[in-house]
Amino acid sequence: MNLQPLTRVFKRQTTQAVMGHKIPEPRPTWQAAVGLLLVLGLPVLLLGMVVDGLIQLLTGHCTGLWCYF
Repeated sequence: MNLQPLTRVFKRQTTQAVMGHKIPEPRPTWQAAVGLLLVLGLPVLLLGMVVDGLIQLLTGHCTGLWCYF
């Protein structure tokens, strides 16, 4: 298996300096995690709820998570 493209993506960059000041390395933040959750997680959750609702309407059997409460 050729891992060269992956090592290129995950390679640590050298610390850069601008006018003598070292720039901190980029790092993940909680705002990025919340944004990613909203952009990826919310549409998947809503689509699953719509599909569960349609199945319940068409067949009469509840397949959603809310059926267990």
